[in-house]
Amino acid sequence: MGSLIFPPYLQEGDRVIVLSPSSKIDKSFLKGAYKRLKSWGLEVVFAKHAGSSNGTYAGNIRQRLEDLQEAMDDEEAKVIFCSRGGYGAVHLIGKLDFTKFRQHPKWLIGFSDITALHNLFQQNGFASLHAPMARHLTVEPEDDFCTQALKDILFGQALGGTEAFSYVCPGHKLNHKGEGKGVLRGGNLSVFYGLRGTPYDIPAEGTILFIEDVGERPHAVERMMYNLKLGGVLDKLSGLIIGQFTEYEENRPIWRIGRFGEGIRLPDMFRFSRRTCQHECTADKRRCGNTESWKERSETKF
Repeated sequence: MGSLIFPPYLQEGDRVIVLSPSSKIDKSFLKGAYKRLKSWGLEVVFAKHAGSSNGTYAGNIRQRLEDLQEAMDDEEAKVIFCSRGGYGAVHLIGKLDFTKFRQHPKWLIGFSDITALHNLFQQNGFASLHAPMARHLTVEPEDDFCTQALKDILFGQALGGTEAFSYVCPGHKLNHKGEGKGVLRGGNLSVFYGLRGTPYDIPAEGTILFIEDVGERPHAVERMMYNLKLGGVLDKLSGLIIGQFTEYEENRPIWRIGRFGEGIRLPDMFRFSRRTCQHECTADKRRCGNTESWKERSETKF
């Protein structure tokens, strides 16, 4: 199992750079994220084009690329906080230089479209955080589970006072009993699927794959899952975690995903994020994860 490099955990006074590598964002959410991150004792710096607008994007490709490269090269920064997803991160893939980042690694935070950057950073050997972004930090209270999980992980504190980072979720009738150990990878299914067959695809062996999506029609989700099955990915995984699939109009896609577990010997866990938070759980994409799945309860440890 390949290991990933951990950026250093945070201390009060450390620098966080907030940027928008994909779609443009409501500036009120930038203000909300600034307030929340400052309350954690952090220095919050906005990238030059964090609040910019170019059509649906937060600036043109050159501007968004410039912001991300400057954040990666900043020797004092400890976190790259993506304000939102949407679409556009893929424009930056293949254009970034990791030379200075390797000397001063930092945490990449985000979900949804930021999955493309998670794949890129992991392909370069660095752990990252599939975690809440600006809107969540703005509208959710300080004691929100996911917000607190993000803070605990960033500051290197055990989640909820336990010895390890862990999540316990209610069981689901589609769960397959078992235990798997591997590197936690994945995120948004459509974005992950868009990088299949490229150098930024994830390795199936030794991976616990986490997938979620929003606004995808169930037949499109099924098509992507067939790609994973027919391509041999599902057979090689160490485990499969199914997050939330939301904002669909037809029959629930979760049941279409369930059929793909038939005949495959890997533990899977359905509805991972429903109990624990409104949008997305913080998933620490670390060197190693362990998932145990039963019909009655499921647990993931890092």
